[in-house]
Amino acid sequence: MKKLSIFFTFFIGAYALSQTGIKFEEGNFASILAKAKKESKPVFIDAYTSWCGPCKLMAKSIFPLATVGDYYNTHFINFKIDMEKGEGLKIAKKYNIKSYPTYLFLDEKGEEIHRTVGYAEENEFIQFAKDANDPNKRLPALKKKFENGESSPEFLKNLAVLAGMSDDRTFASKVLERYFSTQPAITSQDITQLMMNIESMEDPLYKVFQNKKEDIIKITSKNDYEEFDKGIKLKYVYKKAYNKSTKVLDENYYLTEVQKFLEKKEAEKNLQDLKANIALDNKDYKTYEKIMLKMYENYSNVEPMDLGFAAWGFANNDITNKSSIEKAVLWAHKAIEKQPQVIHMLTLARLYNKIGDKKNAKIWAEKSIGLAKTSGHDSSEAEEFLKKL
Repeated sequence: MKKLSIFFTFFIGAYALSQTGIKFEEGNFASILAKAKKESKPVFIDAYTSWCGPCKLMAKSIFPLATVGDYYNTHFINFKIDMEKGEGLKIAKKYNIKSYPTYLFLDEKGEEIHRTVGYAEENEFIQFAKDANDPNKRLPALKKKFENGESSPEFLKNLAVLAGMSDDRTFASKVLERYFSTQPAITSQDITQLMMNIESMEDPLYKVFQNKKEDIIKITSKNDYEEFDKGIKLKYVYKKAYNKSTKVLDENYYLTEVQKFLEKKEAEKNLQDLKANIALDNKDYKTYEKIMLKMYENYSNVEPMDLGFAAWGFANNDITNKSSIEKAVLWAHKAIEKQPQVIHMLTLARLYNKIGDKKNAKIWAEKSIGLAKTSGHDSSEAEEFLKKL
């Protein structure tokens, strides 16, 4: 009898453990809102996609935690939905969801009261929910306070972070513009915020970036400043040179403008990179393949990250020509030789698999997993690949 009692105690404990974490409701969006109305609770939506790495990590590591479940289950009706399937497509459009994961907090009528984005650790994720439950900490209320002229540096700094987490770059830029107008000096944290929110050369924050050049260089370096500045300029020229409607790139204009701040050789390489990326975005794999093979014909002095990225493109897109894939195998090997990384090893495993070499695919998948575990990186993608071999 005593053994039976111990068994039931263990069973109940194990069952209780399996019930921890966020309880996500089944059903459609309308039924979720109906339940929220009935229970007088707001709604929490985990807006994810099947390909989103941080989404998977949240589902695996954060959502199952007892502390997280306790708070979310007590205060919200919880719902998760893929934004690229079924009803998720309409929800993504209605609430203008563009980044994943997005955590959407709604009232029982379906009106947005708060949102944040991205991977978050346990305490931070619980704080998201607490902020959503506090009318004074919700983004709409804070926006109103801003519009009424609030200009204390601490308020502006925190609001800019929240606006960025809510994926509202335009508003974040507006807040930071006011913040920097109040600051005679600049900190490393300020620089991070500034760089994260500059969208283009036309952005008012770009003028702040230019005006505070000497201060930024003192905290970072001249090279860091110039590399970031180069990226902003390239983005601006690309926007002017590429017609998204016709999918036509004005190559002459692009080269002329880029050579105003880059050497000719670097500008030409940058143009080829851009053409390859455009072809990839447009799913024009034949053009992409042709450009990449030409670019990496001689790869002995190419940076390992560039080689790894080139190999990754052949491994994960519709490139089927065996000789092309075999060249990508060489790129991946060279990248690993120069800089052993989990992603390069998994890329090599995928390339071997594409040409039917299961033995080497298995070897490199196992090496990727081994390196991930010893270096503290996520090995789930490689493990999933290995299972399917």
